[in-house]
Amino acid sequence: MQEKISLMIIDDNQSVLDSFSKYFENHEVFKIVSSFNNGSDAQKAIEKGLYADILISDIILNDIDGIDLIEKAYQSKNFNNIVVVSSLKNEYLLKKVNSYNVSYYMLKPIDFSIIEKRLLECMSLSKTLYDLDGILSLKISKLLHDLGVPSHIKGYQYIRESIALLYKDPHINGITKELYPKVAQTYETTSSRVERAIRHAIEVSWSRGDYDLMEDLFGHSVDYDRAKPTNSEFIATITDKLRLDKEIYI
Repeated sequence: MQEKISLMIIDDNQSVLDSFSKYFENHEVFKIVSSFNNGSDAQKAIEKGLYADILISDIILNDIDGIDLIEKAYQSKNFNNIVVVSSLKNEYLLKKVNSYNVSYYMLKPIDFSIIEKRLLECMSLSKTLYDLDGILSLKISKLLHDLGVPSHIKGYQYIRESIALLYKDPHINGITKELYPKVAQTYETTSSRVERAIRHAIEVSWSRGDYDLMEDLFGHSVDYDRAKPTNSEFIATITDKLRLDKEIYI
């Protein structure tokens, strides 16, 4: 099983930390390994070598200078990516954090679906640090999020697994006869439940996704007066899209 991508969160507001914890609880890609509600404790942890794949921090901290904290995090080389989430925005701060190779500067209030998308983009850019299965998993997750498939429903998991299986083995003999049973075995369920859950996920996504991406992938199917893609079309189209991405070799 692919090891999850670790997150370290720093924010003075405990309710923000709690919201992060709730959103990423049992997440299929990310896990929070540490969180701090004050900068001084976070800084001590960084100085002691605490590691995470991604640091997410506010720069408005009550007890220390947030910019100084970001600088120390950058210099420590303990983090593959640093993301700033703050309510404060000005040109000086943007230039300053940019000098510390901050991947994203995002403004509060927090939209966790957007944060999730940016984190996936971060790790895609850092692909050389992860095994190829992990790269594929990240790319699938990002595409499904852009297409508006909610990550908390079962169909999302089944679609991810289906795409990964079909990507690695293009000779799978039929979606219904072979792919659904493989997915069902992995999740200890039935092929018919896999099929229904995937159909539901596609229906939910149809009014939520990135219209331009949907148009690019599915063409006239994005016309709401026409039929949505079938499960097979949805899975095969996304798999073909990934195969055209020359950054993945599995």
